[in-house]
Amino acid sequence: MGIGLKEILIILIVVLIVFGAGKLPRVMGDLGKGLRSFKDGLKGEGDDPDDKGNGNKTLPPT
Repeated sequence: MGIGLKEILIILIVVLIVFGAGKLPRVMGDLGKGLRSFKDGLKGEGDDPDDKGNGNKTLPPT
């Protein structure tokens, strides 16, 4: 009942037709970056409760 080899090939062919061979590496790279960002968001990376929102920024003199 899962996705078989035929279905994966059909999806890949449709993606190749829609985006073209020239744009495909860029689209896949952007998709990978988006998925990585999503996974990091789910894990909570960058969400440090001790962080006051300043990060590594230095405040201007007052």
